[in-house]
Amino acid sequence: MISAQRAAVDLDRRLPDPAVRTHHRREAATDPAILWAAAESVRIGESGLLGRLVRWRVPGATRDQTYREMFTTDPFLVLDEGEHYLLAGLCGTIWTTHPLLSPLTRPSEFREWRVPGTVRVMFAQWTEPARDGAALVSEVRVTPVDQHAQRRLRGPWPLIGRFEGLIGSEPLRLAVCRSQKHV
Repeated sequence: MISAQRAAVDLDRRLPDPAVRTHHRREAATDPAILWAAAESVRIGESGLLGRLVRWRVPGATRDQTYREMFTTDPFLVLDEGEHYLLAGLCGTIWTTHPLLSPLTRPSEFREWRVPGTVRVMFAQWTEPARDGAALVSEVRVTPVDQHAQRRLRGPWPLIGRFEGLIGSEPLRLAVCRSQKHV
């Protein structure tokens, strides 16, 4: 089962050579299923500064919504999901004050997206066995479709990069703490 899950989450096969890649991992002394259930229950409003940034940047995101709910509704598209993983994507211009995100209806639209001046963004979350239990992993990959988008992406990255560490310190930490209460 583990090799099948790792194959399903093979991000290099899905979006190789991203211009931007973030990767966060938190371990818990619990079972992967319990950790995954805890991660699915974390609400955007529970994650402090990151939650406020998400609500500002993601159209339609609310305090009471779980991250899972957000990643499985417009403007996101579920690219693949399984027992303990979720891959979601979106396409558009993410560097504007109000991101211009295109509605996608099928994973093939994400794979084939080539609109000039835009990016493809993949959000991946999964659990995996760890030495003393399980690990919750979150990775984001951003791939510009052309040089114009590459240049536009460079501008806001220093600001965005300052906040990307909140992913590991807020929702992943909350999920790990929540899962530990079940052991």
